[in-house]
Amino acid sequence: MRNLKLVIEYDGTNYHGWQVQPNALTIQEVIEKKIEVMTKERVCLIASGRTDAGVHALGQVANFKTSSQIPGEGFCRGLNSLLPPDIIIRSADEVGLDFQAQFWAKKKTYRYFILNRELPSAIYRNYAWHLPTPLNVLEMQKAAGALLGRHDFSSFQAADPDQADPVREVFRAEWSMKKQTLLCFTVEADGFLKHMVRNIVGTLVEVGKGKVSQEEFQRIFQARDRRQARITAPPQGLFLLKVEY
Repeated sequence: MRNLKLVIEYDGTNYHGWQVQPNALTIQEVIEKKIEVMTKERVCLIASGRTDAGVHALGQVANFKTSSQIPGEGFCRGLNSLLPPDIIIRSADEVGLDFQAQFWAKKKTYRYFILNRELPSAIYRNYAWHLPTPLNVLEMQKAAGALLGRHDFSSFQAADPDQADPVREVFRAEWSMKKQTLLCFTVEADGFLKHMVRNIVGTLVEVGKGKVSQEEFQRIFQARDRRQARITAPPQGLFLLKVEY
């Protein structure tokens, strides 16, 4: 038995997220079926974490066990020849049998894009949140600084949380301008709660609009109550950038 580690890039627009679901097309299901074509075995892909419907990845990591003797490079070429063009295997490497993509992850980095201009975009419609209202990025960055360190992120988890422990350590939380009207929020942590990044972005946008003050953002964060935070940012602006082990 061998253990293969995949680094995967995908456009999540046409999928109902990563995890296999009944009556819905998912990234995991598509890749598992193509692996089965190659190996004649049914496998279970274990990902570093689930991504929601419409969310993208540049560096998702997943592993699976197989008795196939196809080398890693062969898996990479073979899967890419079988997969649809919106899913790409960037690498496939044999790792120790004890490696597990979810529990071995030390850091994850997500990036969220906002198109901040009056007109929407035909090109970015599936890859950024269009907001025509001008945003004060300096205020958003100031508020984001409060996220750094180890905290209880209950205020920014989903209303239906899937993890018991809401404490996470954030190492990086910063806004930058990729183009004149394309804002980018990069956040790196030891792990993320369900909808955590999107809930943070939705609340920081209200700071940027002047509707939530710095003091109120602090109160929301410290309340440990999802009902205190603002809207969940839409999924299409979110990218899983990389996973570190």
